[in-house]
Amino acid sequence: MTIQIPTNNAMSTQPLHQSGGLPDPAELAQLASEFFATLPNGERHPNRAVPVPTAPATLQTRAPQHEFGQFTGLHPAPATVPTTPPTTPRAGLADNAPNAYAAALPLIDKVKQRSPAPANPFYFLGDVSGYPAGLSSADSVPTLQTFGTPTDHNLRGLLSAEEPALRSGGIPSGQSSSNLDQAGSFYFLDTGRFPGPHGSHAGALPNLASSARPPFDVNAIRRDFPILQERVNGKQLVWFDNAATTQKPQSVIDRVSYFYEHENSNIHRAAHELAARATDAYESARKKVTNFLGASSPDEIIFVRGTTEGINLVAKTWGAQHIGEGDEIIVSNLEHHANIVPWQQLAAHTGAKIRVIPVDDTGQVILSEYTKLLNSRTKIVSVTQVSNALGTVVPVKEIIDLAHRAGAKVLIDGAQSVSHMRVNVQALDADFFVFSGHKLFGPTGIGVVYGKRDLLEKMPPWQGGGNMIADVTFERTIYQPPPNKFEAGTGNIADAVGLGAAIDYIERIGIENIARYEHDLLAYATYGMQSIRGVRLIGTAKDKASVLSFVLNGYQTEEVGKALNEEGIAVRSGHHCAQPILRRFGLEATVRPSLAFYNTCEEVDRLVSVVARLAAARK
Repeated sequence: MTIQIPTNNAMSTQPLHQSGGLPDPAELAQLASEFFATLPNGERHPNRAVPVPTAPATLQTRAPQHEFGQFTGLHPAPATVPTTPPTTPRAGLADNAPNAYAAALPLIDKVKQRSPAPANPFYFLGDVSGYPAGLSSADSVPTLQTFGTPTDHNLRGLLSAEEPALRSGGIPSGQSSSNLDQAGSFYFLDTGRFPGPHGSHAGALPNLASSARPPFDVNAIRRDFPILQERVNGKQLVWFDNAATTQKPQSVIDRVSYFYEHENSNIHRAAHELAARATDAYESARKKVTNFLGASSPDEIIFVRGTTEGINLVAKTWGAQHIGEGDEIIVSNLEHHANIVPWQQLAAHTGAKIRVIPVDDTGQVILSEYTKLLNSRTKIVSVTQVSNALGTVVPVKEIIDLAHRAGAKVLIDGAQSVSHMRVNVQALDADFFVFSGHKLFGPTGIGVVYGKRDLLEKMPPWQGGGNMIADVTFERTIYQPPPNKFEAGTGNIADAVGLGAAIDYIERIGIENIARYEHDLLAYATYGMQSIRGVRLIGTAKDKASVLSFVLNGYQTEEVGKALNEEGIAVRSGHHCAQPILRRFGLEATVRPSLAFYNTCEEVDRLVSVVARLAAARK
């Protein structure tokens, strides 16, 4: 047996032990020294004196190989996209550890070289991590790409002479005027831009090749999500439950696995190698979140379990500190229970009052009514940016500005927005912003609270324990500054690292491109669903994210959900933890398909087909 030992920038092959004898202690010492001096990706510690090239394959432990440097240009897409999603399973790690998922993604902008990483205050590794890092969001934000939807349909056909109602503002048979805006087009629909459905209009559809916009290769992206190859009831899975949780790309799965295989340790409190690796990986994820949200400093980013815990943290720290009897808390009628219950608990404890912003018949907040609620007693306004039940995009910038003029602080629930649109907390001027990693294609059990630094510094700790203290005696405790002050105990280190990998993935595709694609897909789904007699769409605001809540005459929502599940289509059926807004529309439950950028028009066709069959069965 021989093992290659790196020496003086050249690889030499030396026998591990003398002929037939025991291992030589000097050689073992040299081997151990070199082994612990080299990171899993072959890089050297900045503090190690002897330069060593990448470790040979015979010594390296398995590490994912999908560094984004393999991008060279736009991914070539076929002139027409296959009408059936690919069914070939991804090759296993044994074939390629892992698959080069990045090679299949459309590169939106020329990949820039990574800038030298700034010094890291943690231990002795600088910003080095054993895992191949993606570009930072600051380096990789792509320019906006425009494209058609992912099929050979063309919604321009819907806006042509064959559909004059959509151009003139008339309402096609079976459709409600509430589903169209005043101009007669879909909410957010740009006339003449979108591919349309199969069916009677197919012969009149323009050729997609005539469009100057390059196609969005959704099938290439789908190959990054192994669960999309799953079969349910013998049918290929259609995942339309993205508002509840999103699926995870292979890169996120591999990153979490790699952490446990090569970096697993507690952080911040040891001088050994794995503690340094884990710390750097964790704090690198914090930096990625900072860039993703447009925050001014990683010190403004607190890791929590999710949006619910984040809102509770703010309510039980800042809220308990600043809200008293007679003060007022404003929420909207759109809120998830997680943005209602913590404030109700605080109000019950302090004697404060909850005020509610009403919504109109489309599901959009009424800003004129909101301004009437603001007064000198208003202490905080806490609203969602995107409704999880209706998909409504709330004008949070206007809400924040009006609240600040009244002297109030604002918390934005971004659980449903961060996966659909670019968020910049400084541009919004939000005081607090919270979201969950599992709705951003990251792991469950990890979330984020952003807070302005001056607010966080004045807020009391939420929990007490290790990691968040500077000094403890039996007489008093001195706390760390933010964010550590709010991260007592051992956090969810691995899943924070996984969240960082999810952000890398999203930034590579481009959140603006995701938003455009999903809007096109929602327009397609909206047209298909509202053409079915007996379907009532709930939430028809002009500005929407990709949620399509509906009820079907003659059916309980759970019946519709069950029928869809039998065809392999996963949707959410129920009140979606948003009972007040559903009751605003006289309902206790809806069926809620919610779309993501890995969904396709063909999957929408399957949904529409099942609902149409159900509707026809109970005329």
